[in-house]
Amino acid sequence: MTEPAIARKGPYEVEVEAGETYYWCSCGESTTQPFCDGTHSGSVFQPVLFTPETSEIIFLCGCKHTKIPPFCDGSDKEL
Repeated sequence: MTEPAIARKGPYEVEVEAGETYYWCSCGESTTQPFCDGTHSGSVFQPVLFTPETSEIIFLCGCKHTKIPPFCDGSDKEL
């Protein structure tokens, strides 16, 4: 697999906590979307680690084609 699977057209609205570490799924195959569950193992994909500085609601990419991972940039509208 060299292209990510489209887990969802549109973003995931997620509440994150400041200082917590999160792993965004980049392959699109995780069963715990939008977060990684290790399904990518053996592929070219790796999870994207991020640690928010503030507790807030963010929008994580669901289509896996964003140019600013892990955040939604509207790329799903082009698919």
